[in-house]
Amino acid sequence: MRVLITGASGQVGQALRSILPQAVDARFTTRAELDIGDATQVNDYVAAFAPDLIVNAAAYTAVDKAESDETGAVRINTQAPRYLAEAALRTGRTRLIHISTDFVFDGAANSPYQPGHPVAPLSAYGRTKAGGEAAVLQVLGEKALVVRTAWVYSAAGHNFFRTMLRLLRERGEVSVVDDQIGTPTSAGSLAAVLWQFAVRPELCGVFHWTDAGVASWYDFAVAIAEEAAAAGALQRDVKVNPIDTAGYPTPAKRPRYSVLDKRSTCAALGIQPVHWRRQLRIVMQEALRA
Repeated sequence: MRVLITGASGQVGQALRSILPQAVDARFTTRAELDIGDATQVNDYVAAFAPDLIVNAAAYTAVDKAESDETGAVRINTQAPRYLAEAALRTGRTRLIHISTDFVFDGAANSPYQPGHPVAPLSAYGRTKAGGEAAVLQVLGEKALVVRTAWVYSAAGHNFFRTMLRLLRERGEVSVVDDQIGTPTSAGSLAAVLWQFAVRPELCGVFHWTDAGVASWYDFAVAIAEEAAAAGALQRDVKVNPIDTAGYPTPAKRPRYSVLDKRSTCAALGIQPVHWRRQLRIVMQEALRA
């Protein structure tokens, strides 16, 4: 199987590369190699490589910056997925797996969001990601699969896990919001599920994947501090203080509750997610070995 993977330098792209199946002929591209916001570049690249599958792991993920740069976010999160889908359609056989986000929801629910729940994004980032979802599903139909995920982190790149670890080491104390609820998700566990979807061409539509369990950002930060201390990488007297969203204003509005219902993914692939705390321990060990 020949696979084109965008966003090679991102945490999901790196995770996909780290567990690349032997039977897959994969080409990983960064923005320098393929600007997915350029329709001509996308068409030419896909036509020349002729992949069986495209995995779009590229995204404009600067949530707060998107509020003042929605044009830039639209280019990568909405227009680029459409260009990839249109290029895939022209080959007559290429499928597309597009990665999306919990930010397409407004956070007003009190139970996990199912894939078919109406989207209602609160931010520019959420709006542009919702637009990308709609574009690939409209263009490719049964050859498109959208995988929504949430709170992705890894031992590399820019993410909450690495930021908390750095701040706890430097300052010994952090304040983190405790009234936004979701599920921390290891990039490695997401990548493993994406490869399982890759070999299931009969699956299409929208699916959800995160690790198991529920947490606030405060819970996640406390767990990072505890796991780092247990591994001897952090002093045990660090402090993580809970604050509410009002106490930490940001340009972009975040969903208060964005737990995703994964049951359809579990049923389709015959798998069960590992609890986020266990995955955190694995990522912590990877970070300390780096």
